[in-house]
Amino acid sequence: MIAAIIKGLAISLLLVFSVGPVIFTIIKQSINHGRRGGFSFVAGVWLSDIIWVVLSVSFGELVKELMNFKIPIGIAGCGFLIGMGIYYVFIKKVVPRRVQEQQVQIAGDEITPSGKKTNYFAIFSSGFILNTLNPAVISFWMLMAASLATVYSFSHQIIIFATCLAVNMLADVGKVLGAGFIGKKLSDKNILLINRISGLLYLIFGLVILGGIVYTLIKD
Repeated sequence: MIAAIIKGLAISLLLVFSVGPVIFTIIKQSINHGRRGGFSFVAGVWLSDIIWVVLSVSFGELVKELMNFKIPIGIAGCGFLIGMGIYYVFIKKVVPRRVQEQQVQIAGDEITPSGKKTNYFAIFSSGFILNTLNPAVISFWMLMAASLATVYSFSHQIIIFATCLAVNMLADVGKVLGAGFIGKKLSDKNILLINRISGLLYLIFGLVILGGIVYTLIKD
């Protein structure tokens, strides 16, 4: 059991220190929408991770079937990333801090003077979709499950993945809290810059993955 926990901690380090669109979005959502926005986003990511882990460990054959559709899934994921990149680079506007300070609480929803609500379900959904359609996430969990199945029993696999997910969730909580604290110190100009950088990273990740898919299709 101790060996399984250590293995889970080792795998979790790969996720905690990985650099991808999700980590930048956690920071961005926390800065733009506060802790509730950040936690809404990571909750969507967590649900996606849990679903992929359960599928990979319990329904290996089903995941293998899904991998037959990795090209359409990858293209959909790239389209989602590129679309978000375009939105945050060219369309997204930042509400000035002085306007945000005038927000009032009505029925638990944040209402701006313009009457616009913060849609936490939409933020949750974006986290779920972004993680679910990420080909790297699918490959990571499937390969981990396949490699662990050859060495560890089913019960030990559960311990490994539970440890990995728990540590990763704690790290995400730290990212949200840290980003929320930093966000209070940033100017409107800096927040806008973070949105632009985040959007640019979406575009880069989306285009790189799309390029890899096109290369694979041409090569085959």
